[in-house]
Amino acid sequence: MIERIHPAGTPKPRGPYSPAVRAGDFIFVAGQGPNDPATNRMSFGDIQHETRLVMNNIKTILEACGATMQDVVKCSVFLKDGGDFTAMNEVYAEFFGDAKPARTTVEAKFAVPEMKVEIDCIAYKPKG
Repeated sequence: MIERIHPAGTPKPRGPYSPAVRAGDFIFVAGQGPNDPATNRMSFGDIQHETRLVMNNIKTILEACGATMQDVVKCSVFLKDGGDFTAMNEVYAEFFGDAKPARTTVEAKFAVPEMKVEIDCIAYKPKG
């Protein structure tokens, strides 16, 4: 069974996609940019500000799906500037502790040029 999830308290999608999709025991979280859920607007700042906002949005989406950051098995991180890797990584690490997921990090060009980071993830959380 596939379930498309639109959690309350998270930014509304800016396009034709679901914030999260549960397929069996896997939860796929769509790429999150630095959207402030309180205003549903992008909140640009330094890479640490944007990463913290992105990771909090991912955490909120996962919690609405009955999962936690400890259930994340894979993340993809997209950076506007590879030079931001170390500062992004400092904030990113705060959210996982010892439960570090597999990860890919690439430098990317965004449709919204002011954006510095986008992150998506896959979590494994059996229902029941």
